[in-house]
Amino acid sequence: MNLEKYSGVIPAFYACYDEKGEVSTEGTRALARHLVGKGVKGLYVGGSSGECIYLEKEERMKTLEAVMAEVRGECTVIAHVACNNTRESCQLAAHAESLGVDAIASIPPIYFHLPEHAIAKYWNDMSAAAPNTDFIIYNIPQLAGVALTPSLFREMRKNPRVIGVKNSSMPTYDLEIWRRLGGPDCAVFNGPDEQFAAGRVTGANGGIGGTYAVMPELFLKMDAHVRAGEMAKAEEIQHEVNAIIECMCSTHGNMYATAKKILEINSGLRCGSVRAPLAPLAESDLPICEECARKIRDAVSRFC
Repeated sequence: MNLEKYSGVIPAFYACYDEKGEVSTEGTRALARHLVGKGVKGLYVGGSSGECIYLEKEERMKTLEAVMAEVRGECTVIAHVACNNTRESCQLAAHAESLGVDAIASIPPIYFHLPEHAIAKYWNDMSAAAPNTDFIIYNIPQLAGVALTPSLFREMRKNPRVIGVKNSSMPTYDLEIWRRLGGPDCAVFNGPDEQFAAGRVTGANGGIGGTYAVMPELFLKMDAHVRAGEMAKAEEIQHEVNAIIECMCSTHGNMYATAKKILEINSGLRCGSVRAPLAPLAESDLPICEECARKIRDAVSRFC
């Protein structure tokens, strides 16, 4: 399998809202165009950064439709389609395939701790609803409450459409496990933005992350250094990125609200706030957002 389309920097796409808090087709298309214009490899739509569990099924469809209308054929598009029930997940999977996405992805079902055979059936049912589309497992145990295990991964790899793992657990060793068990035709994505360079060295084909969209230039440059074997340069950018992420996480509001404000400051994009119960920005957060935006501009000017 040619994994090139799953290699490199793939921002996790933000949910875009209008002034009334409704999903904005215009804002979604503008963000997609902005990111593709920066040169990213692809877009990961409808995941954690897309506030997926707080959006209605129809809103998620509307977002994906807007992305595909804007950039289909210009980049890799991975659609996260998991809901906390199989029926709607399968509906989103079929819808994503009808739009021509490159892959669908899914976290495990949350809240109830299901046995592995039930999780496997959930994922395989979803894959069967999009039988011509690649399937990527999304492992994020710190939020889902369920961790991908070697035995479950081996079971899922029996499905020929299961081609990779988006790994957002913190140990980089997990990346090595999925790389070794998956073999050369398996795509492995680094999830934690704070360890992008380390994840790439450990064997990740690329990365999917929630802060890439506010500073794609830095992740693209870091990725270029990794590809060239210039690890000291990649490490220098990683340290700068981590300081920016720490600044972003210091606001009272949710980090994605912070990210959207940074995009507005630096790029003029208006993506709105976040969907309740996520916390919007407080007045006291605005100077922090300005500081983060400045740090990004300074880093881009120095490294890129």
